[in-house]
Amino acid sequence: MTVETPAGKSSERLLSIDALRGFDMFWIMGGDAFARALARWSETRAGALAEKQLEHVPWEGFRFYDLIFPLFLFLVGTVLPFSLGKLEGVNRALVYRRVARRTVLLFALGLLCNGVLQFQWADLRVAGVLQRIAVCYGIAALISLHLSTRGLTLAVAAILLGYWALLSNVAAPGGLAGDYSIAGNLAGWVDRHYLPGKIFKQYYGMGDNEGLLSTLPAVATALLGVLAGRWLRSSVEPWRKVAGLAAGGLAALGVGLLWGTKFPIIKNLWTSSFVLVSGGWSLLLLAAFYAVVDVLKWRRWAFFFIVIGANAITIYVAPRFLDFDRAARFFLGGVYRLVGEHTSDAGTKVVMIAGVLAAKWVFLWILYRKRIFFRV
Repeated sequence: MTVETPAGKSSERLLSIDALRGFDMFWIMGGDAFARALARWSETRAGALAEKQLEHVPWEGFRFYDLIFPLFLFLVGTVLPFSLGKLEGVNRALVYRRVARRTVLLFALGLLCNGVLQFQWADLRVAGVLQRIAVCYGIAALISLHLSTRGLTLAVAAILLGYWALLSNVAAPGGLAGDYSIAGNLAGWVDRHYLPGKIFKQYYGMGDNEGLLSTLPAVATALLGVLAGRWLRSSVEPWRKVAGLAAGGLAALGVGLLWGTKFPIIKNLWTSSFVLVSGGWSLLLLAAFYAVVDVLKWRRWAFFFIVIGANAITIYVAPRFLDFDRAARFFLGGVYRLVGEHTSDAGTKVVMIAGVLAAKWVFLWILYRKRIFFRV
């Protein structure tokens, strides 16, 4: 991991991508817990509905919180045309080494977060969020270097159709083809027999939700982001870019929902229909953020998210070794006590979670103000 202190922003840099990445990371760094606590405190029907949307679907279906990880993968792909574009004219071998280095470091960082330094191999989860990001980044970068936009589109279609054909026509030993259940799906069988490391119950137990086979369609999610990034980097007029992203999002969403009647929308298996539904919402969000932040240039509201998005990996990893809860209690302990004297336990919890969120954001703001950005 390196620390970069840039002298200035690239003329190509789109703040909308940083803002959308920050919006996404906000929920991962504790925004979900804050919103759920707020919903419970409200004791309203609307709050109950909102709380439900902030939890993953147990198996089949789609909720807001199921969008968080695929949106991040999509954005990993979106920035590739910009980052690789800066390397045009550079020796291709050097580009390959840079992609390989980032892939390996990101995968290693994922293992570090999973506790690899504890040397308890029987309890080590080899799969994980950062590991999937690493693999998808590496493959998407290599594909992007060699394929035209038309070739990328065909590659996405081939991956999604191929994954559908595989899961619908190949049965797990002793099972039935087209079994998408928790216990009977082919991807889970492959994980149980070939995925290194331990499979934990919280990652659906019969397989890993960042397992082997499901990584293939996850690459397609990143490639959808690459297509979006190429569109944003093109010379097309800005409002036409917005329209194109929105139209693509609606088309992907419609096809995904229709496909979901035959190939269920299941995040844990990263089914092809899930790729299109999550990709559709990702495109729509990118269209909205790009229109507001980079076309209309309404940016003050987005600063909160830009600070987060500029150091997204940092705030994912930092809570493993920085105690933000303790920092919040140190500075806001008196506030917590006073709030507890005048409101319910639910209200106190809202304030406490908000305090931890504030501590994390201030940490990121200090890094942002000093122009320190951690990259792999």
